[in-house]
Amino acid sequence: MSKRNNKLNNTAQKKVAKPKKRRIRRSRSGSASRQYFTQVHEDAILRYVATNDIRERTELYRLYIGPVFDEMVDKIVFTYKFTTLPNIDSLRDECKIWLVTILDKYDASKGSKAFSYFSVITKNWFIHKVKKKAKQNRLEMDITELPKELELKHISTTNPYFKERTKKEFWMFLEQEINSWEHDKMKENERKVLEAVKILMESCDDIEIFNKKAIYLYLREITGLNTKQVVNNLNKMRVRYRTFRVKWNAGKI
Repeated sequence: MSKRNNKLNNTAQKKVAKPKKRRIRRSRSGSASRQYFTQVHEDAILRYVATNDIRERTELYRLYIGPVFDEMVDKIVFTYKFTTLPNIDSLRDECKIWLVTILDKYDASKGSKAFSYFSVITKNWFIHKVKKKAKQNRLEMDITELPKELELKHISTTNPYFKERTKKEFWMFLEQEINSWEHDKMKENERKVLEAVKILMESCDDIEIFNKKAIYLYLREITGLNTKQVVNNLNKMRVRYRTFRVKWNAGKI
């Protein structure tokens, strides 16, 4: 009897299949994180930008663009720990609405994929919110708790108008200068970096850049180039910038 039981137990153990390990299939780019944003969604955005038909745009957004924007925003919020922001659910919705308002401004001819373009813009949007919240917290500090030297620093009767006006004029003329470079003969990668720099400048109010490493990260994501390619082409732009800066400091601009 015991032999029969042992035989039955052995047979039952053989029939229990071992759970198979599931393999995560990576996209051709080697990244599993952007699988949700596929070529189908890239094409849908291109069609959205190309048409003025309200019905077609609505359908494209409902079926493809809206869902993928929802997932992109959620992933960025969790990846970069923006969950610490107050009212993060409301901010998520606000960001998604904002993406809709700038959707038709996307220009594929500038060299960046829709995924890279809207990912960078979304990150910059939330970084701006973090910066704004930090500034608000500083302003709400009780002035009586500040040391005397900080109190004197923050309470100033100096009119900052001239300094602010000079700063605005500098950026205005620099933007005009950079736009003029488009007419010069450039290689493809140099033009990609130029367009990426322009994107960062257009988003300067919504972006927080602390160091060179952050700039290179943004430029790599927008252009699709590696760090060496970005640096080499930035060096060419630096020569142009230095010429502009010399003229500005000399009052020739």
